Amino acid sequence: MPKKNEGEPYYRLTLDEAAEMHGKDGVLIVDVRGPDEYSTGHVEGAMSIPVDEVLSRVGELPTDQKLLFICAAGVRSGLAAEMAAAMGLDTENLYNIEDGTPAWIERQFPTSYPANG
Repeated sequence: MPKKNEGEPYYRLTLDEAAEMHGKDGVLIVDVRGPDEYSTGHVEGAMSIPVDEVLSRVGELPTDQKLLFICAAGVRSGLAAEMAAAMGLDTENLYNIEDGTPAWIERQFPTSYPANG
């Protein structure tokens, strides 16, 4: 069950919880790693918005879906969720996947790799 720590405007998810939500209607995974990291493999279907572009690209984020932010280790994704909340997105729809993409791939959850290497 997702948990919310006091003072945080988002829920924290384990990899298992995120995998259970993955692919469901109304759920979007947002990878906030840099393009070089994203190109090494990412959660299948994830949207790429590097953390340093979240504020300028917040308009690209749907307001009617649960947004699951992921990075490499859970730090940048937490920051991205805080930025989304600061920009007025509903905090009930913001989630931080605590373990990152490398752990997702290691667990053999659905992953996409770029076609050209």
